[in-house]
Amino acid sequence: MSPKKSLTEYKLRKILIRSTNWIGDAVMTTPAVHSIRKNFPDAEITMLAVPWVADVFRSSPDVDNLFIYDKKHLYQGKMKGPMHLAKDLKAYGFNAAILLQNAFEAAFVTKMAGIPVRAGYNRDGRSFLLTHGVTMSEEIRKKHQVHYYQHLLAELGLAIGPDHLRLPMPEALQKWAKGFVDCLRYQSPVSVKEQQQGAEIPGLPEVRPLKDDGAPIPVIGFNPGAAFGPAKQWPVEKFGQLAAIITHNYGEDGCVILVFGTDTDTAAAQKIRQFSMRTPYHVVDMTGKTSLGQAMALIKCCDAFVTNDSGLMHVAAGLDTPTIAIFGSTDHIATGPYSKKAIVLRREMKCSPCLQTHCPEGHLRCLEAISSKDVYEEVVKMLSKNPTSGA
Repeated sequence: MSPKKSLTEYKLRKILIRSTNWIGDAVMTTPAVHSIRKNFPDAEITMLAVPWVADVFRSSPDVDNLFIYDKKHLYQGKMKGPMHLAKDLKAYGFNAAILLQNAFEAAFVTKMAGIPVRAGYNRDGRSFLLTHGVTMSEEIRKKHQVHYYQHLLAELGLAIGPDHLRLPMPEALQKWAKGFVDCLRYQSPVSVKEQQQGAEIPGLPEVRPLKDDGAPIPVIGFNPGAAFGPAKQWPVEKFGQLAAIITHNYGEDGCVILVFGTDTDTAAAQKIRQFSMRTPYHVVDMTGKTSLGQAMALIKCCDAFVTNDSGLMHVAAGLDTPTIAIFGSTDHIATGPYSKKAIVLRREMKCSPCLQTHCPEGHLRCLEAISSKDVYEEVVKMLSKNPTSGA
């Protein structure tokens, strides 16, 4: 059911958008954020976001200000934190809040902040806190999350813009990433091996381009992690086998595999390197060494990206990086990579998608059935369609 009065009938000058708390969800909201900007071109738009998703919006022309909801330091406590946040938000004089996050807390905070117009889906028992609540239909449940957020705005009376993911980045960050990756493309395997002795990402002066023939080598991103749980994670041993196959077949000419993730994925990155014992210098461990913004810039430079259903999968989709997404327990229709340059690898099971963090059957056959050879064949196809140019 749609609210009776369209948001466009209000003279909204200061709008607060509550972001989702997961990286992938935040990326999928970017078309909706653009739609809000197009409907209110003269309004001052502030994005309220938790720290780990802030880089998704940091360079967005659709957002004027970022307000960081830092629960660890500034807004501690289950009740004290939200009340403190509400008090701080009240001082800004927002006249509308559009809640892309579905949580009860999002509506509670904006109500306590005295924001007169509060719009969002009627979920999590918060309908009485919203002035413009939208009921989620069964039809929208079956569509991709990009449409889910756009549908909310359409029901609020806004004109909807194109369903195109938007992840702009600062030029300086893109230049850094391109320089770093280009050096990896042209250097000898020995040089790559030397760099991995340090814990930090090397700066450009430390990266020595040693190849003389000027032929760039493919740079392939791996993302073995997924915060949701093991039912979304293709076994790390299979990532390792894939690395071994790639480095064996591309070893003579050279290739680089960048393993992305947080510090919790470092053990997985080391396992992947161990599977390539004969050529470990091809695998560069980036886990826990980048900010989200740096990871985004590096992923944009990859020639192919192999990933679980995760936040970085959506980042790759938003950057138009050729992507192979491996799906297990989750719904590839609702949360698959929203990109024409991405493919989904999955095995249909009677129980899929179960949407569980852990396999209820205790076997993870939906993931085990996807072999490293299956993925390698898709990598080869992807690289042949998008030949390495070093550009």
